[in-house]
Amino acid sequence: MSPLEASPLPSRGELRMDPSPEHRNLVNGRVHISDYDPKWPYLFVREAERVRAALGDRVLLFEHVGSTAVPGLPAKPCVDLLLVVADSADEGAYLPDLYSVGYMLVIREPAWYEHRVFKGPDVNLNLHVFSEGCPEVERMRMFRDHLIADAGARERYVAVKRELSERTWEKIQDYSEAKSAVVRELLAEAGAPAPEA
Repeated sequence: MSPLEASPLPSRGELRMDPSPEHRNLVNGRVHISDYDPKWPYLFVREAERVRAALGDRVLLFEHVGSTAVPGLPAKPCVDLLLVVADSADEGAYLPDLYSVGYMLVIREPAWYEHRVFKGPDVNLNLHVFSEGCPEVERMRMFRDHLIADAGARERYVAVKRELSERTWEKIQDYSEAKSAVVRELLAEAGAPAPEA
């Protein structure tokens, strides 16, 4: 069966697979927050080369986002990557080539900006795929840039993440949703547009 014929994938917070231990972001209900790892930018560069080799000029934007993109910021040891293609709903235009270099589609969210998430072949990462012009792309970039530029924002964000990492969660999405108030606050500070309902 081809990847496009596979059964429907989960949406936000649902599990698709039981990843290997090094790719789990939630272990025994806890989120592990690591000190900043200087290899994270290197891993981004390596994955950028892999994705660009597979997709060529279909890559409209490829950036390192999330906490691992902020120098010095403690984070889950999971590198967040942002890929923008012409139309993320048109999986046939990019999914087979990503599969050919070892990526696996784990989340499909047609109702939320046609968002897709892939896991990589050998690194704990989330490859987020959105369409050109999607407002979530700019929010992700603005959030990262605000954390890079504002030490106070970084401190507040880390404090919330560390407090939440002491709790037990059923799903990683529960942890992410618990961070949503501070994320909204920081995005507002950065001047980002509010997300669509």
